[in-house]
Amino acid sequence: MDVKKPVPRAKGIDNSLNFIKEGFHFLPNQRQELGSDIFETRLLGKKAVCIAGVEASEMFYDTEKFKREGAMPKPFKMSLFGEGSLHGMDGEAHLNRKRTLLSMFTPDRVEDLKRMAIKHLDEKVSEWEHADDVVIFDEMQEILARAGCEWAGVPLEEEEVKQRTREMIDMIDSFGGSLSRFKDGKKARNSHEAWLQDIIKGVRKGKMSPKPNTAAYIMSHHRENNGKRFDKEIAAVELSNAFRPLLATAYFLTFGVLAMHEHPETVEKLKNNAKYSHMFAQETRRYYPFVPAMVAKVKKNFTFKGYKFKKDTLVVLDIFGTNRHPDSWENADTFIPERFDGWKGSPFSFIPQGGGDHHTGHRCAGEWLTVIVMSSFFDFFAKNLTYDVPEQDLSFSMERMPTFPNSRLVIKNVRKTDDYEKNLAELMDGFSAIR
Repeated sequence: MDVKKPVPRAKGIDNSLNFIKEGFHFLPNQRQELGSDIFETRLLGKKAVCIAGVEASEMFYDTEKFKREGAMPKPFKMSLFGEGSLHGMDGEAHLNRKRTLLSMFTPDRVEDLKRMAIKHLDEKVSEWEHADDVVIFDEMQEILARAGCEWAGVPLEEEEVKQRTREMIDMIDSFGGSLSRFKDGKKARNSHEAWLQDIIKGVRKGKMSPKPNTAAYIMSHHRENNGKRFDKEIAAVELSNAFRPLLATAYFLTFGVLAMHEHPETVEKLKNNAKYSHMFAQETRRYYPFVPAMVAKVKKNFTFKGYKFKKDTLVVLDIFGTNRHPDSWENADTFIPERFDGWKGSPFSFIPQGGGDHHTGHRCAGEWLTVIVMSSFFDFFAKNLTYDVPEQDLSFSMERMPTFPNSRLVIKNVRKTDDYEKNLAELMDGFSAIR
């Protein structure tokens, strides 16, 4: 039904600082206070229209109505995504670059990554058995850095593992509005891209020979629509975008282990139901906060629910609020993995990594890498390990973006189960359903 009254406007001259202070709560709280899934405000000195819900999400990911070029704040380009990345592109140029990324995520290659990740997790467990405390958030970061580089064909020397892991996490951690974290992210990106540019040059000169199906090879030789090869700077940015986002999974993995602790009934279900790990992973991505919002600009004038969206207006989609929107999700604020048993919901109501179609829209190309790694790791933890969770501060701030448990989730007394080797072999050999 069309809106018959003017779209409400949030209080305040500019709400940028309130957004930073309130974090994931800002958009949902404003929507609740104003009684509307559409409202106007000002962010970074510009008029912004904030939206939420499945219909708003479907509209937001309509490439005929919205564009990404010029929408992303400059700091995000400088620290998180990189200058010139596909995240700020539109039209055929975006599709061409997206096709290149998607070509790396075939079922076989997704399985390759799963096996590599489990291999590195297995190696870590041997260390955990002899450790006093194991900090899950930190350990997941290193495991994913090792697996991601191996999968991408990027050589990672043992002495630089900690540095490269820290750089990738600092980039991911830079988007929450903290000046110090932004500076750390920008510094990390400069070092990270210089490292990858050297690798690109090495591949092009024949000094390095990654396999042809790896990101290092593909991005070194990719050509744009004009037939020209990437310059080394853009090649490094997109090579990073092929595997660096995998480290964001460390946040979800940590929250998943937290969910297993806080909902112990799920552990038995993970042990006994082969499909449950997928449901558990999807609910972890829906329930726990990671990305608060995404931005775009109106491509051409149009009307939605009686509201006139004018060309070049900044629009902010509430990602967290849409993933918990009561119109789409029953008991939206409760952790219920079973809701994904045979789920056939809208790709615009479940948008932890963007909405719509992976091939033609702006949904994350590497989403299935995230899902398969999460599912496999939760299987692994439930079936292969016993451990204690000592008393600690497991709360997390909804003001911090991205967020994680304050204690970073510590476990101790880690032991392998009696059927560890059998379960490990089954997990390594099994072929996952990724669609």
